[in-house]
Amino acid sequence: MGLLSHRVERSDIVAGDHIYSWRTSFLYAHHGIYVGENMVVHFTNDRSSFVTCTSSSASIKCDSKTTCSNPNCGFKKQDNGVKISCLDCFLGTGSLCLYQYDVAWYYLIAKIRGGTCTTAKSDPPEIVVKRAMDLLDHGFGEFVLLENNCEDFALYCKTGRFKITGSSQVSSFARVPTIAAAGFFFSGPVALATAAATYSFGRYSDDSCYRDHGVEVPVEELAMFRANVKRSMKKD
Repeated sequence: MGLLSHRVERSDIVAGDHIYSWRTSFLYAHHGIYVGENMVVHFTNDRSSFVTCTSSSASIKCDSKTTCSNPNCGFKKQDNGVKISCLDCFLGTGSLCLYQYDVAWYYLIAKIRGGTCTTAKSDPPEIVVKRAMDLLDHGFGEFVLLENNCEDFALYCKTGRFKITGSSQVSSFARVPTIAAAGFFFSGPVALATAAATYSFGRYSDDSCYRDHGVEVPVEELAMFRANVKRSMKKD
């Protein structure tokens, strides 16, 4: 368990776990729900047609951009960004990390990067897996990097709460300029400490959406809920 992530071994994860893997030298992480049998359900910006194979001996193109002999790897419905992949293709060249739930507030704000843990509690594993598999059928809306991404998908699967604003990983990036600006315009340890505290407690406030204020929305009602939110935002 490090400051940037929670690296684990494959033998440590069970169905219903929220896992992630860092990409591009820790620039960002890709998130998903491990559903057992070496398979992961995750949300991508891939809106292509059906990707499936009925022959157990055939190879298909998967997320790792290499051939994979698993006939179920890469399956997704048309115009649905949610897909199921084998663990190897989900990880690619990255390491396996486990997203932490129900952590203490001081643990959350002590983390250097967002997108690794939350103070929210997870629902039971069987409910988490069911949500993930249901979303493979129903979809999770349009993939929008700053508003509706893979971490939002995994957090929804784990908690059943939908957050209208961006994920904690996005929030972490968005708050970095606060510290940079403080370092540029002010000098001294007090100014930097103040900026760091603003960054950390701001992330804690953002995280409260999944803990206290997020809207509980059943999978079947998620599309209608999104539509209502968009209409409301346009009126405002």
